Amino acid sequence: MFLAATAARRRHPAVLAGVLVSAGALLAGCSGTSGSSSGSSHDAINYALPANFTPNWILPIGTAAHLNTNNNSIIASLWEPLIAYDGSTGKIAWNKSASLATAADFAKDGRSVTVTLGDRHWSDGKPVTSRDVEFWYNVVKGNKSEWAGYSPGKAPDNWTSFKTVDARHFTLTFDKAYNSQWMLANQLSQIQPMPQHAWDKTGAAAKVSDADRSAAGAKQVWAFLNGAAKKIANYQSDPLWKTIDGPYAIKSFSTAGKVVLTANEKYDGLEKPAIKTVNLLPFTTTDAEKNALRSGRVDYGYIDATDLDQKSQFTTQGYTVKPWTGWAITYLPYNFNNPTMGPVFKQLYARQAIQESVDQTSLAKVVWGGTAVPGYGPVPQAQVSSFLSPEQKGNPYPFDTGKAKELLTSHGWSLQGGVMTCTTPGSGDNACGEGVDKGTKFQMQVLSQSGSTVTDNMMSAIQSSMEKTGIKLSIKTAPVNSVLSQTPQCTADKPICKWQLSFFGTAGSWYFPAYPTGDSLFQSKGGSNFGNYANPDVDKLIDASTTSNSPKAMQDYSAALAKDLPVVWLPEPDYQISVVSNRLGGFFQDSLANFHPAQWKWMK
Repeated sequence: MFLAATAARRRHPAVLAGVLVSAGALLAGCSGTSGSSSGSSHDAINYALPANFTPNWILPIGTAAHLNTNNNSIIASLWEPLIAYDGSTGKIAWNKSASLATAADFAKDGRSVTVTLGDRHWSDGKPVTSRDVEFWYNVVKGNKSEWAGYSPGKAPDNWTSFKTVDARHFTLTFDKAYNSQWMLANQLSQIQPMPQHAWDKTGAAAKVSDADRSAAGAKQVWAFLNGAAKKIANYQSDPLWKTIDGPYAIKSFSTAGKVVLTANEKYDGLEKPAIKTVNLLPFTTTDAEKNALRSGRVDYGYIDATDLDQKSQFTTQGYTVKPWTGWAITYLPYNFNNPTMGPVFKQLYARQAIQESVDQTSLAKVVWGGTAVPGYGPVPQAQVSSFLSPEQKGNPYPFDTGKAKELLTSHGWSLQGGVMTCTTPGSGDNACGEGVDKGTKFQMQVLSQSGSTVTDNMMSAIQSSMEKTGIKLSIKTAPVNSVLSQTPQCTADKPICKWQLSFFGTAGSWYFPAYPTGDSLFQSKGGSNFGNYANPDVDKLIDASTTSNSPKAMQDYSAALAKDLPVVWLPEPDYQISVVSNRLGGFFQDSLANFHPAQWKWMK
């Protein structure tokens, strides 16, 4: 637990603010504070958001273009989840103090669960009821393809019925028996009850009704809510976002990224805020954020891994410096549907050559300064777990550019002008593979998130090592929200499908719930399967990992994807190197990369 006398352990993505933009934003964000880490008011706290990682979503139904851990943390502060299953208590577990549900009783046959809600109320005085859970359920079920958490066969497909028992009890029935802990931690934890009495409308002027209970109505409700959520400038004023049940409310929400939360005076849950005002401050560079730390304008911030040898600059100013380790993996998604390189990416030997051209050991030690660990597959490797297979742990494709070059030349490629070029097309043993045309050059472009010197250095190092194999990698950068929006799931005939590789993992690409299953990431048509990876055998392994209670199911999945390379595996960095005021305590750093402002306390 993070106490004033102990080391800071609270984690959050590395973020920085632009020099020109941040100057005004930070000054405005310091109202109510003294401008010093040792003198901040007990009524406010200044928290640094990751660089170029600005909040841009508020609706408790996430979409693929808005997968930002900051969004999730803000949303959970406004609307408490049904089941808060996270690392906020010092271990990954159900935190009932931050949940609307008080009990979840699974049937003996594992095919249903009956959930009990606490005696809770919305900010307008209306009770939180089973109908609010059903409302979320109906909107998601009617618009599942829009929901980032959707994977075919998983929630909401595997929930065959929702039955209201009474105002505070409901039963979800499943299509088959499931591992109850997986269902609780990975599926039920995604449910975010929404105020049906205020939001069940099909337009701004429409009256509240039971529109969500028909398929057509659910789509209209989604269109209305989704449209409202896209208007960031209206978050502060739109009445929709004022009906909340969480510990905080929106005081202001800037399109430039600054968010100010204020304590919800009507909150009747168990995690009552100890700090009234939370200033979430945006940055475009880490340097700007570090300058804000040095001047005492940030109470909870971060530094780059390369700055650890200078941590005394901060500890002598009343801060504690401590890494925030995450339950995550980091990778570069391939776009298997890219019209040019997609056919190349579909060849396993080509993916092996790419992976063998990445020196993860050096990247972790040198570029990340020892604050990252190599990752060789789909299960996090920064922590010990029973989910990790010996195959993944052993690294099936160690760094070896000579071997990578041999792989390519033995499959119909030859070095021309320093770049491998397909000279033997076709699907034979010594050919480039199906769909790879003669003359195709092994050259790729990655769209990488901007704002981090460490990320820039890593991309340059990967570019250099791939060049030794004969693979040309070009690098383009953009803010992380732009990376996510410009690299979506797509088909080859769409203009948006020109992207080839993307990177959004400066603080880790993907943070898992308790069970690191790949249903959303790597299952065919998974909601966050950005590159459209598809393997029927892997789909079966993922299904088994959600139904079996045996660790072997997860280990089989781990081994299969360590070998099949659905993405380019990269070192998993600490979520961030936190720099926190010595006076701030009362909380743990959540390994799932969420921040929980209701738990923060000024200790002295």
